[in-house]
Amino acid sequence: MEARMKNPALILEGALQALLDLGKAIEKAGVPPATLALIHLRASQINGCSVCVDAGFRDLKKVGERDTRIFTVAAWRDAPYFSDAERAALALTEAVTRLSERMEGIPDDVWAEIVRHYDEPSRAALVLAIAQSNIWNRLNVTVRQVAGTPWN
Repeated sequence: MEARMKNPALILEGALQALLDLGKAIEKAGVPPATLALIHLRASQINGCSVCVDAGFRDLKKVGERDTRIFTVAAWRDAPYFSDAERAALALTEAVTRLSERMEGIPDDVWAEIVRHYDEPSRAALVLAIAQSNIWNRLNVTVRQVAGTPWN
């Protein structure tokens, strides 16, 4: 496999830094790093981004996640390994990532669970983290970035 082009974030001056800065702001909001990595992995699975699935797996291992949790992210609804707060974040991830599949946008029950488990800064971080994961997924899938290789 070969990428179609360099990652677009590397081509436009300031683009990569802006995305990295957004990531830093998200990390400061207090959402557990494991939750951020879980939602990145789940969005990447949905979008078929091999680069981000690979990175998501590695990020989860870095924060000490067990293989059972990593391997069952795609089936989180039926796996007993996730907290209620993580389930709320994963449900929001799926709703945001599959936004075009619903006429009503994000279902009220999904949002109510987010409100139940996260304060406003954390909710903002979750929404931005999911959006950022989708940005990375769309960049990498579009240019056919190859998992396990340096960006080129």
